[in-house]
Amino acid sequence: MNSILKDIQTKIHTAIKENLPDVSFGDLEEGGKVYYMNGKNGTEFDWFVNEHLPAFMVFYDDKEKLGAAKAYIYQDGGMIIYLYDDHGRHPAKEVSTFLDVEESDMLRLAVCLRCNADDRRIWDSAIDRIVSDVIPDEHTVTEFIDHRKYYEPSIIRREILGKLCIVSKKITRDGWKVGFMLREEPQDDRDSGWQFMAGDEDDSYLNTVENVELCAVGSIARIDPVIMKYIDYPVGARFVRKSTGEFEEDKNQRSYMEKWK
Repeated sequence: MNSILKDIQTKIHTAIKENLPDVSFGDLEEGGKVYYMNGKNGTEFDWFVNEHLPAFMVFYDDKEKLGAAKAYIYQDGGMIIYLYDDHGRHPAKEVSTFLDVEESDMLRLAVCLRCNADDRRIWDSAIDRIVSDVIPDEHTVTEFIDHRKYYEPSIIRREILGKLCIVSKKITRDGWKVGFMLREEPQDDRDSGWQFMAGDEDDSYLNTVENVELCAVGSIARIDPVIMKYIDYPVGARFVRKSTGEFEEDKNQRSYMEKWK
């Protein structure tokens, strides 16, 4: 097994021993085997878009088979382990640690897992069932890096989700969905340029500082996921809500208003 995978397994097992004292490895699926959960997004998507490998998990060995541990390994070797007690029903602890590896080693591991898991259609498998001790050659690594171009739209959306926007408190406080959205020139690198409103605010309301706030675009997307279809539109974009699941270009029409809570 790849030495980094061995280290990942050791750190997950150590975290379980130290933070789930009432859980024995006999309570875990296959005695606590670590699974590589690439079946949802695939190795390349998570590596390029989310900047980490797909999750590594250990499961409880019971009817529901919920997770006892979930770990994310980032491109720089950073590692976050989420632990769950009550047979996976309750979050118990979050452990942050670091793998002693170079970023180039992490890249080669990602390439290895793509080639020997994803490309062979091996999904959500125990890591000891994946051939992982073969070092990919430079051509394969270069090909993997070049594939980043296929994920650019998703990468851009992720970056926007982490930036700031101006939002009416009719959305965050009063429970309305986004009824109107426009994108202006960002003020700095942290600013997305987006403004989100319920749709019936007048100038007096919006010019009162207590009625608007700054927050991450991602927090508004969690409230109203429909905006995800539009957040990578350029500066100058203006949309009015047309229905529950659709916006249209703003032409001074009345927005469709609906509450999310």
